[in-house]
Amino acid sequence: MAAENVTSGAQSAPAAPAAKHGRIVNDFSIQVATVNGSGSQSANLVLLKSIFRMGIPVSGKNLFPSNIAGLPTWYTIRASAKGYIARKKEIDILVAMNPETAKEDILSLPAGASAIYEDSADLKQFRSDVNCYPVPFDKLTAAACPEAKLRKLVKNMVYVGVVAWLLDMDMAAVEAALRKQFAKKTKAADLNWGAVQAGFNFAKESLTKQDAFHLEPMNETAGKIIIDGNAAAALGCMFAGCTVVTWYPITPSSSVVESLIDYMKKYRVEPDGKATFAIVQAEDELAAIGAVLGAGWAGARSMTATSGPGISLMAEFAGLGYYAELPGVIFDIQRTGPSTGMPTRNQQGDLLSVAFLSHGDTKHPFLLPASVKECYEMAIEAFDLAEGLQTPIFVLSDLDLGMNNWMSDTFEYPKEDIKRGKVLTAEDLTRLGGFARYKDVDGDGVGYRTLPGTNHPMAAYFTRGSGHNEKAQYTERPDDYINNMERLNKKFEYARTIVPRPELVQNRKSKKGIIAFGSSDFAVRESLDQMKAEYKLEPDYLRLRAYPFTREVHDFVASHDVVYVVEQNRDAQMLSLLKLDLDAAQVTKLRSVRHFNGLPIDARSVTDEIVTQEGI
Repeated sequence: MAAENVTSGAQSAPAAPAAKHGRIVNDFSIQVATVNGSGSQSANLVLLKSIFRMGIPVSGKNLFPSNIAGLPTWYTIRASAKGYIARKKEIDILVAMNPETAKEDILSLPAGASAIYEDSADLKQFRSDVNCYPVPFDKLTAAACPEAKLRKLVKNMVYVGVVAWLLDMDMAAVEAALRKQFAKKTKAADLNWGAVQAGFNFAKESLTKQDAFHLEPMNETAGKIIIDGNAAAALGCMFAGCTVVTWYPITPSSSVVESLIDYMKKYRVEPDGKATFAIVQAEDELAAIGAVLGAGWAGARSMTATSGPGISLMAEFAGLGYYAELPGVIFDIQRTGPSTGMPTRNQQGDLLSVAFLSHGDTKHPFLLPASVKECYEMAIEAFDLAEGLQTPIFVLSDLDLGMNNWMSDTFEYPKEDIKRGKVLTAEDLTRLGGFARYKDVDGDGVGYRTLPGTNHPMAAYFTRGSGHNEKAQYTERPDDYINNMERLNKKFEYARTIVPRPELVQNRKSKKGIIAFGSSDFAVRESLDQMKAEYKLEPDYLRLRAYPFTREVHDFVASHDVVYVVEQNRDAQMLSLLKLDLDAAQVTKLRSVRHFNGLPIDARSVTDEIVTQEGI
């Protein structure tokens, strides 16, 4: 989705407390249960952006099935005065629009929660401890929308009005959000606004508020945006100077390239209509990465985007990129596996696959964005690293970060020039008298290269995926192979010094530490507050931002007695990478906190697991 940038129209107000006089203010989650293909996305985004326009920190997560239409889908909106934007484990307000799941949905609510549903469903029979709000959605929709064929879509806006009344939402913010959602469709906007008003008026006249949930204006979103990580990554690619994109569609990565196509058409077409980029849909993921590496060899900044199954197919060419030393950027928007797994569920399960993708002694650097802002920034950095190290660079996001709606600070225009790395010009070759493509001149393992078309008789060299010496000549001599592989390992060690360094989020000199990365970061930060408030436990926290690990990671583990590694996969893959990297004496300090049910990780699960292992 496009970024939503709004300076809140609400009056400046102090941060509202979570609870006030029995009221729960700006601290709850709303879940809309419907079916895939019902057109509810617009209504859900209107709710999300209305809360955002009231100045309240908010996030939205879409849990949808991997089919075209008809199966259950849930959209969760979290409002948090404290700025928590990870998934909240508990659902406080349910909008039950899917009769197939309505009973299960209401049974899953905690006591004191609220449920909005079609009055004919009679869900109150299942829960006496839930606040029930029956609404005649069909009747209200028919009155608001004379055209029967449009009622299915308009019906969703009725629940927007009901929720708006129930939570004291600013109706001016609701209307502004709705009209921006339908900015190019005035008639559709008017029709949907009428449905919102119908729902609001019915609730105002016919319902009695029983719950404690309220929204109050804040001033915590001014100057911020709402955007998904894939769109942010696409922006970063464009600003990085990417000119060649080859891809094969796969959930949840497709919108990286789809967004990039839109951006490139808008900003990278000359006045005469000539495009300054090439975007090609390949026949499969293997062809896609092959083209990326070919374009990188030719001097273009090139990238592809995929997910776990595509990563598996890319193994052969990834090894070529490593061994022949070809730059390229691969975005891996992770989902559950193995095999097809659950294509629309979240996981951080590709760490080991990517780190050692291909056969033989192959090692790849990868970056670990933890926010949409870092998706943008690390996209730019990935291209500099790929050319600086002359190797494939992977960016590991995931479905939660990539496809869901996140609040963020605005992105900065790149201030530094593009870094092309060690590229020799014809003038350089004349001055030097020649070069050896794979010779380690500077002691960092990175050789010098020329680009095809360099007008100099000494510019040419062979690019080989087979054995070669420092002059790029074919060889199977044992000493040449050992020297080459040791140089590649030296380059990987050099990468430790230039990849993004970890962030020490909390350092209070505790003897207990937490390591996490990627989209788990928001849950861990919230968990730190929970552990402090509820258990007087204050572990230090280090957030990883890249692999290979820098010295700060080693120092962090060495300075703690116990380190919990939080990740979203079954086999503790990040913990395994840490074990391979750390001194043997440090390995015994590591403990695993795993979350792998396909849902985005939540703070309560992290807190519960750590205090259980602590024996508290």
